[in-house]
Amino acid sequence: MSTPFYVSPQQAMADRAEYARKGIARGRSLVVLQYADGIVFVGENPSRALHKFSEIYDRIAFAAAGKYNEYENLRIGGVRYADLRGYTYDRGDVTARGLANVYAQTLGTIFSSAAEKPYEVELVVAEVGETPEGDQIYRLPHDGSIVDEHGSVAVGGNAEQISGYLDQRHRDGMSLAEALKLAVQALSRDTNGSEREIPAERLEVAVLDRTRPQKRKFKRIVGRQLQRLLQGDGAAMEAEGSEEEDSEGSEEK
Repeated sequence: MSTPFYVSPQQAMADRAEYARKGIARGRSLVVLQYADGIVFVGENPSRALHKFSEIYDRIAFAAAGKYNEYENLRIGGVRYADLRGYTYDRGDVTARGLANVYAQTLGTIFSSAAEKPYEVELVVAEVGETPEGDQIYRLPHDGSIVDEHGSVAVGGNAEQISGYLDQRHRDGMSLAEALKLAVQALSRDTNGSEREIPAERLEVAVLDRTRPQKRKFKRIVGRQLQRLLQGDGAAMEAEGSEEEDSEGSEEK
């Protein structure tokens, strides 16, 4: 009779964590930064249909790196949670912290379950406040832990190197154009420190803009407006006009 192969629980969890980290690192990085009027999301994404950033509720947005089908399931679950809570109680009861706790429980359960593989995803849940001090940014790694971030955060790809670059250069009160330029510079840096050019067509950019008169603060930045911001035109956000793309609806509320 053969002796059963034994793996300690600590080793099994370490192997699962390594598996998830390698899967996340294969994806492209994205960054989330606070600026004077809100929070900006920037990532390299050649697809126009498969988004890394999405609206969850009025003032809350979701960003993810890793396997698309896995984080898309989480996004849909978050939308349903937010809609149900807002309908049952009050729209003000839907918060980024509550949503982050729901995601943490889901990711933690999957990560610790021996019956299924861990999700190869890393999430960011952000909520824009009435003032910069009220902004909330939470990072959720693959194991379901929650990290309360301030200023800037990077996930996916070479996130550690990008985070170090942002920590040294990000400052409070930056304009949207300045924050976007810094984000693109951080994403353009290769692991060896050299820079490459990322064309605007390969960038996905969205904001939670506290100055928008609508309840829903999420907006995608595309087309000529994105080009002007990349060129340093700080007034580009004011020239929305017909160029503005409707906020991506979470679902009927």
